[in-house]
Amino acid sequence: MTFSNRMTRQLAPIERLPAPLQRTARSWALRRAVPFTGTARLVYEEVTPGRVVVSIANRRPVQNHIHGVHATAMALLAETATGFVVGMNLPDDKLPLLKSMQIDYVKRAEGGLRASARLSEEQTEALRSQPKGDVEVAVIVTDSAGVEPIRCRMVWAWIERERR
Repeated sequence: MTFSNRMTRQLAPIERLPAPLQRTARSWALRRAVPFTGTARLVYEEVTPGRVVVSIANRRPVQNHIHGVHATAMALLAETATGFVVGMNLPDDKLPLLKSMQIDYVKRAEGGLRASARLSEEQTEALRSQPKGDVEVAVIVTDSAGVEPIRCRMVWAWIERERR
């Protein structure tokens, strides 16, 4: 049986579009879900239950004083990729919450950045079946030269949503 939640249902029609339009449509839809990602103009390259890839261009509004992508924009990129891969796997009655974020800035970034977040099958099963818990989500952030300027540790928790 295929897993379905609000996020997968919202993205399903996009997968039926011609390939060249999918990335733009996906980014537009997900920027509406989390407006701040639209402000930073994050691009959602791939969004599947097992993997989410998000990128950010090195453009003036997200730059620091040395014309690289700002440290907080790098954190946003990693947080968004990990948060969406968790969100793709949570039932609608669960609420994802970022529990902790550790970022080590190890090299100067060159150009734009790309974050790729993954979940294991065991993590996916826990998200879908346990009423609450937490999971450390693997994420790799690379710059346009293929270098990892930051190393991240993102722990996401989930709880049952309050009923209204």
